[in-house]
Amino acid sequence: MNSAIRSNFTTPGGRQVPRWALALPVLVVLVATSVGVAMVVAGRSSNTVWVAAGHARVGGKSPEFTTWNLSGKRVSLSDFGARPVLLSFWATWCTVCQEELPALQRLQDQYRSDGLAVLAVNYRESSNDRMRQYLSGLHVNLEAVIDPEGLIATAYGVDVGLPVNVLSDRSGTVVQIMIGAVPVASIQDAIKQVVPPAAA
Repeated sequence: MNSAIRSNFTTPGGRQVPRWALALPVLVVLVATSVGVAMVVAGRSSNTVWVAAGHARVGGKSPEFTTWNLSGKRVSLSDFGARPVLLSFWATWCTVCQEELPALQRLQDQYRSDGLAVLAVNYRESSNDRMRQYLSGLHVNLEAVIDPEGLIATAYGVDVGLPVNVLSDRSGTVVQIMIGAVPVASIQDAIKQVVPPAAA
């Protein structure tokens, strides 16, 4: 047997304690910490939101991003290709959003054949179940994605003044940024500027 394992420490009461028994609690703490860190990293990596550098501004390119929808499917802005996209930043606590989201649903239904995509970007909430219930209660089935840390919102200049709608044309250029309560007719007028079919 190894002499280091055989050697003992003596407690003040005269009781002998093996060296390995003193190291065991430290080993348990190290293993538990490693497992905890691995779980946190694994949990974060599955729902990490990525946003390209830059900020949205009228006349500039819409910053690319990758996030997840409420079913856990990865969604990127580039998935929409050469389609006009309306990003609508919303939250379950936003009272204006309760009226606007159903209106946006109707606009998407009306202009879907012209290529319009409406992407509802949730602002800094973490309960997918709550978001699903909220949208279901409004009879809205827009593609909804998460932004729990507000990274996408920051790139698009969104603070707490919800809702915020950012409309991009087929080339990915921002054509309009609408902040707060905006008449649905104004949103529709903006959409009409970007939905005519591309020239052949």
